[in-house]
Formats: sequence, C-alpha cells, structure tokens
Amino acid sequence: MSRKVGGGKPQRYVQPSLLMALRGGPSYGYQLIQTIGEYGFMRGDVPPGMIYRHLRQMDEEGLVESKWDSEGDGPAKRVYSITDEGLEILEAWIIHMERQRDSLDKFILRYAEHP
Repeated sequence: MSRKVGGGKPQRYVQPSLLMALRGGPSYGYQLIQTIGEYGFMRGDVPPGMIYRHLRQMDEEGLVESKWDSEGDGPAKRVYSITDEGLEILEAWIIHMERQRDSLDKFILRYAEHP
C-alpha cells in the first residue's frame, strides 16, 4: 500500500481529544497524554511538548481553565478543566466529525456499488 494513503495530520485532532478527555473531569497533563493516546488519532507516543502547547493555547482561549494542585506528595501539578466554551467547541468538533463520517460512508458505498 502506498505511504501516501491515509496521510493527514493527526495533530489536528489534539484539541478535540483533549476536550473529550476533560469532559470526563479535571485532569493533569500526564493523565491527558495517556488518555488521548487511546483515541487512536496519534500514532505512537503522544509528544508531551505538543500537548502542553495545546493546553496553554486552549487555556488562553478560554476553552479550558487550569490551576495548580500542590496537595499530596511530589511537585505541584497543573490541573485542567473544560469550560462551557470548551464544551461548545467540542460539540462543534463532533458535528464536523459526523459530517466527515457521513461523507466517507457515502464514498465507500459508491465504491462498493461499482466493483
């Protein structure tokens, strides 16, 4: 199979992946990295630097909010939570993904109809 097939930039799905993970409740960076890796958009290890850049940008845009948690052993951790605006953006992503899925389904059906 050609290496060109199935290309694309999986990092475009980092934002909705982080928002989806935070929809389940507040979390810190390392946990988020583990969770979004399970969604299947990123191949291999999820680069922590990229994730933290996205989280900072999303914090600045008001999609998530963060605070330091210094309770417990070890160093303080920044804990992220999704905001109402973040939930709206996640819903917009879901609508976009549903449209993408529908288009792909139509394409595949057309292929199957004409062997």
